[in-house]
Amino acid sequence: MDRCVVLVDAGYLLGAAASLLAGEPARSRISVDHATLIQGLRERAEAETERPLLRIYWFDGAPDRVPQPEHRRLRVMPRVTVRLGALTRSDGRWAQKGVDAAMHAELTELARNRACSDIVLVTGDGDLLPGLMSAKEHGVAVHLWAVQAADGDYNQSEDLVAEADERRVLDRAWITRAVRAKELPGPCAPVSEPRPEIAAILSAPLPETATAAAAAAAAAASPGAAEAAPGRNGAARPGPDVSGSADAPGRPAAASAGAGADAAAGAAAKGVPTPKDLADLGRGPAGPGGQADRQPAGATLRWSSDKGWIDRGPGAGMGEPPETANLPMLAQLTSAEQRWADREEDITAVSGDPFEVGQVFARRWTDRLADPGHLQQLSTEYPRIPHRIDGELLRYAARFGLLAHKDDQIDEHDRYAIRAGFWREIDLRSAAEHAQAGG
Repeated sequence: MDRCVVLVDAGYLLGAAASLLAGEPARSRISVDHATLIQGLRERAEAETERPLLRIYWFDGAPDRVPQPEHRRLRVMPRVTVRLGALTRSDGRWAQKGVDAAMHAELTELARNRACSDIVLVTGDGDLLPGLMSAKEHGVAVHLWAVQAADGDYNQSEDLVAEADERRVLDRAWITRAVRAKELPGPCAPVSEPRPEIAAILSAPLPETATAAAAAAAAAASPGAAEAAPGRNGAARPGPDVSGSADAPGRPAAASAGAGADAAAGAAAKGVPTPKDLADLGRGPAGPGGQADRQPAGATLRWSSDKGWIDRGPGAGMGEPPETANLPMLAQLTSAEQRWADREEDITAVSGDPFEVGQVFARRWTDRLADPGHLQQLSTEYPRIPHRIDGELLRYAARFGLLAHKDDQIDEHDRYAIRAGFWREIDLRSAAEHAQAGG
């Protein structure tokens, strides 16, 4: 049939573009406007083949073949079909598995079924040579497109170039319509500060430090008491998980954040941030509508351990309070129509940034609450997200590929960012509620 098809090896296209624009083939060094890129491929293919486009096939690798945010956006675009191979790590390097085989199968099948008259290949891999030759034998014209090489040399298999019917080069001017190199800070550039919400979570004291401070204060008050066990210094820890979910592995149990004024003073003297410091750092100013006045006096941080989540302090072992245990989950607040709209928004508008994912989840949860009091109940739990809601939040984040490539665990820093985004949105909604009530 008189139509054209475009087969894109995304690893080659974007890797070569990164080499051209950023000096190295790492795709993390470039930002891509996929809508513009797809439109450019379509227009150029139709112009050069003088045939209407049937379809663009986008071949790429993904960990465990789980679609990443860019794949989710691409596969809902008109005339685009995404085919995913595996992405594996070996000797410190990422490698695609199954992408070449999928391209070869598609190429030969299209030609054998006479689904098109012209095929555009955007690849440099010589493994596709047998498929290219088979397509030619079935009467299909094969157009081979290359990305301009950074060094001016070929970045395609010579045999592939020799067998193609037509060859074109996607030069720098064409590439930069949709691809930009990310600017990296120079050696003298100031290091950007982390988001305050993430910094607040990361700055919580080590549990043994807080325990040692409490023991030291008790020993000072009672001279006959046993000496306190030494703890670590007051440096900020790499980052506790302070939610009520059991998803994070291997954290020790913690002492209560409300261990008493003397313990807090001792911790402050050693430079260890107290739970109130944590609340003030990440939750905004005190006062009406602020966060410090919403932090309960006996708040308990929950820390993970190999035995699950353990409470210390008042009410330990009693589980979540009924007020938060009964907070509705997002799934319970979402209708079928809203669920469909949420999925469309996830695919087309949510970038997959962990902080943004947390914000989106919190926005939907607060927008759909029937009882405004639930928002205030949740706010008093900072920084701990109730267990059921936190689990639902992390399952939602996993849809965006926010999973490490080992043990199906969300990356530790991503968990902090997801929860920080969640609390930031809750803060904004709580402040709006206070302002509305005050007005």
